[in-house]
Amino acid sequence: MENTGYTTLSRQSGLAREMQIVANNIANAATTGFRAEGLIFSEYVQSVDAGVSLSIGQGNIGNTSFEQGPLTQTNGTFDLAIEGDGFFLVETPAGERLTRAGAFSPSGEGDLMTYDGYRVLDAGGTPVFVPPGETIAVASDGTLSANGAPIGQVGIVRPLDASAMVREDGVMFRADAGFEPSESARVLQGFVENSNVSAIGQLARMIEVQRAYELGQSFLESEDERVRTAMKSITT
Repeated sequence: MENTGYTTLSRQSGLAREMQIVANNIANAATTGFRAEGLIFSEYVQSVDAGVSLSIGQGNIGNTSFEQGPLTQTNGTFDLAIEGDGFFLVETPAGERLTRAGAFSPSGEGDLMTYDGYRVLDAGGTPVFVPPGETIAVASDGTLSANGAPIGQVGIVRPLDASAMVREDGVMFRADAGFEPSESARVLQGFVENSNVSAIGQLARMIEVQRAYELGQSFLESEDERVRTAMKSITT
């Protein structure tokens, strides 16, 4: 296969990957705390003996948007949203993870839990306990009070390097570079943060990617026909 064929196939592979990402964004447009994902194309250049160097683009680097999503008021006691740069700290079987999804609820044992059943932690990594039957209030710094008396604090942290964050599912991230308490983030009780996906923008992008993919497919078919014609001319 000639260089043009390899280049086009690489582009088609990247476009197919981007189509999957855009479709996933659209599917999670209503998921609480979801962060929109994008795709970065990188270039691979290889020198060729006695010829022009070969350049191939690959779409293989994920890019997550951490822009603030719109807030919805629920008036739920344990529904919490973050304004600003910060994440909730939660405990999973794989270790501590960060999330913006703040639709919490207390377990039968009194631990504050995520929708997926993970315990919410304070900044020191200790599970947050909520005494049953008490009136709970949450201050803007995440401090929990029961009937006016402080009982703990929800951990609000920020990654030391946001670019090193690894998405493990739709709303959960691993901070490989570590994290620290967030001083500027503000917690709102009775609110949840919606997905920061622009459904209309993603639909428009899906149409663009689909058209680009169809154009590349048409080019490959034309190139294949050209090669076949050339080979037939040589052999006859």
